[in-house]
Amino acid sequence: MDIEDTDAIQNHKDLTRFVLQLREEFLQDPQNWENRDLDSFLEALAAWIGSMENAYRNNNLPFPEPPSWRTFADMLLAARIYE
Repeated sequence: MDIEDTDAIQNHKDLTRFVLQLREEFLQDPQNWENRDLDSFLEALAAWIGSMENAYRNNNLPFPEPPSWRTFADMLLAARIYE
């Protein structure tokens, strides 16, 4: 699975595999992460969640209401680089 491709995440098992892959990416290549500690990662996660409606709108995507398993993966993926 390409870590950037969250389209395949449909259930909690897919999300579990994704999170484990995300962790492995961090361990193998931490320089690709802007937010390398828990504090900055959680701060970025909260900031992205707070502005994600705009991100979806700017990309002409429907805002997922309620959020899906894929949405949670997108949040985690964004938090690794969001400032």
